[in-house]
Amino acid sequence: MERHHNTGNIGLGIVKGLGLVSGAIASTVAHDSHNIVTVGTNDEDILTAVHTIKDINGGLVVVNNGDVVSSLELPIGGLMSNKSYQEVNETLHQLNKEVNHLLTKDDLNIFIALSFLSLPVIPALKLTDAGLFDVSEFRHIDVAVK
Repeated sequence: MERHHNTGNIGLGIVKGLGLVSGAIASTVAHDSHNIVTVGTNDEDILTAVHTIKDINGGLVVVNNGDVVSSLELPIGGLMSNKSYQEVNETLHQLNKEVNHLLTKDDLNIFIALSFLSLPVIPALKLTDAGLFDVSEFRHIDVAVK
């Protein structure tokens, strides 16, 4: 979701392979544009994650069954915190602990994977606020929704 110029752009896609079995996560650490990127198993948790990201002015959020179970506020551009590194580190550990309860894979940092899902300069398919992007062809893919 575009978050800088109020365009209303929302790119949608089906993401598989992350091992998410419940809930949703959202982040503004989303290379290159640092829009909101989110994945989830249901629309309600995705929407809660997006609203929480907006409320905390950027960061990382974990939602399950409608509840925000953990979040890291990154109010400086959605990338940096104004808190001490000790506080950020402690919150980040708690966030990762909570997100791991929602995953089947313990060898994947889902927030890192999510941050590169939206980077449209590395192969092959990426998701931008304007939709799916084919890096090899260097163009957006037109997908008809019926």
